[in-house]
Amino acid sequence: MSTSIQRGIAAFKQQIDAPIASFFNSCVHCGMCAGACLFYEATNDPKYTPINKLEPMRRVWKQEYTFWGRLAKTLGISKPINDAELNEWQELLYDSCTLCGRCSLVCPVGIDLVYMIRKAREGMVASGHAPKGLKESTSRAMTIGSPMGVTLSTFKKQVQHAEDESGIKIPFDKQGADYLLLMSSAEIMEFPEFIGAMAKIFKQADVSWTFSSEAFEATNSGNQIGSSDLAAELVQRVVDAAEKLQVKNVISPECGHSYTAIRWDGPNLIGRAYKFNVIHVLELLDQLRQEGKIKLEGLDKERLTFHDPCQIVRRGGITQEPRNLINSVSSNFVEMPCSGISNWCCGGGGGVSANPDADELRLKAFAIKKQQLDSAGAKKLVTSCSNCRNMLEDGIEEYEMDIEVIGLTELIADHLKE
Repeated sequence: MSTSIQRGIAAFKQQIDAPIASFFNSCVHCGMCAGACLFYEATNDPKYTPINKLEPMRRVWKQEYTFWGRLAKTLGISKPINDAELNEWQELLYDSCTLCGRCSLVCPVGIDLVYMIRKAREGMVASGHAPKGLKESTSRAMTIGSPMGVTLSTFKKQVQHAEDESGIKIPFDKQGADYLLLMSSAEIMEFPEFIGAMAKIFKQADVSWTFSSEAFEATNSGNQIGSSDLAAELVQRVVDAAEKLQVKNVISPECGHSYTAIRWDGPNLIGRAYKFNVIHVLELLDQLRQEGKIKLEGLDKERLTFHDPCQIVRRGGITQEPRNLINSVSSNFVEMPCSGISNWCCGGGGGVSANPDADELRLKAFAIKKQQLDSAGAKKLVTSCSNCRNMLEDGIEEYEMDIEVIGLTELIADHLKE
């Protein structure tokens, strides 16, 4: 047995805690998780059934922690997992899972399949079986500070463009600010209008805020690839910067896994509570709207719909805030079928968007999202996750659809009362 496989099995064993053992014991093999999976629905291939993606971890659990499994292993009836099998399962754990949580939502016995797959990815990382694209983006995140290789100099150039366009001075490293705003790489490089939109909103609302020169990137590649050690280091960078500036709140941007990492996973990853609050940008914008600190005018009459990002809505609970904001600037908002917590994923979460090996399957699975959009009949598609926005634009181009994709924060900024 190779050293890498030994490390992988050791990592699998380390991740098998009481919830994992309970989940494996309680699965009734009903198959409901299959019907909730984007990739199964698009292909009708049973290998994409979510519980099946956990077979390597299930075998380690059975062989190491159950009486009959240990006996079968001792007698040589049950073989340990090997490199070839993990190569095969790499596609199932990374290419065909966005960690969207729809399978966990429908499980009749309450199995959290997302929790299990994230644990299984720890073993894949340890054994060297994570996809090349994710390894590269994670390496850039650890060495440069951004999975897309965005440097502080590049970020400041984008901020300068926003200042030139808006006429608003954007603060850096402001001690004691109420809010520290984080960014994702995609927002910086592909949707930099988000920077100017936030500057305009904060100016009208008279919000005390800042960027940090030491931690401006929110994307957590460790969370996506499945390494809690790397995820913890990336969270710690944000925590150190926020506490150094003594800010009261940290704003998670329009990026789903960034929100999951900093809001829900972060304190557990670093082993202590924060000295600041974490708020998603949509929570803050809706709060400012309710308090009357931002004034909006004009209603968009064109038919539009909203894509619910999985990590922000289904797994993060921010369901009503985006709808409050959209309805404040639109007179023709329509819901997609299966909206809200039941929404279908864009297909690129959980690191899939950073994994070129998954592109063909991801675009095939977009057929499910196309059905949703066709049913809504909207000409504008609003979302609140930069990764979703990229994947939606990619799928819309692939299927030659006539629909515009816009970010919710920018939409609000466009309707600010002068």
